Amino acid sequence: MDWYPLYNSLRIALISSVIVFFTGIFSAYYIARLNRVVKGILDVILTLPMVLPPTVVGYFLLLLLGARRPVGLWFQEQFGVKLAMTWYSGVFAAAVVAFPLMYRTARGAFESFDETLAYSAQTLGLSNTYIFWRIRMPACRQGILAGAVLAFARALGEYGATSMLAGYTPGKTATISTTVYQLWRTDNEALAFKWVMVNMAISAVVLLIVNMLERSGKARQKERRK
Repeated sequence: MDWYPLYNSLRIALISSVIVFFTGIFSAYYIARLNRVVKGILDVILTLPMVLPPTVVGYFLLLLLGARRPVGLWFQEQFGVKLAMTWYSGVFAAAVVAFPLMYRTARGAFESFDETLAYSAQTLGLSNTYIFWRIRMPACRQGILAGAVLAFARALGEYGATSMLAGYTPGKTATISTTVYQLWRTDNEALAFKWVMVNMAISAVVLLIVNMLERSGKARQKERRK
């Protein structure tokens, strides 16, 4: 059994999760502070990949990053780097699809934050940077961590956009999801089932982590009320 699809899937999911973690947090933080109209417009734009079919997201990414498209062509001419049909193409696809989960979860956590804590810190002369990292982030960490775990799970199981942008090449771009499809298509159901079990085991672990984070958050809320 070739374990490359597992390695590639984990690599893509981890890298895209790191990207999504920081971009999602800072997007959520600044957008939550905007007025309702602007926030509503940006919400629609940033969460659109969550409701669009993944293949449609992949199609739009191909229009942007394909070898004969503006961005893809520029990168290939300037740096000799292909942005489509490579393993790291899966990172772009997974990041775009997983971003809305991180963004919405982080925004909800920031909006539930008690702003009086920040105001009190400002009266003590603390900088906004200090308040963000040492007060706001610790208070919102349960929601942010849950968002990060869900984003990782979404990136790990991504198929539609990844198959469009990265394709399927054994030993180069293959992921668990694309491998399952190719094995099923070639009537190798026994091996496809094994990969399904691997994916289910990882997904179960992710869900357990999310549940543990939720229970920990509820327990802390009860302690604060007491």
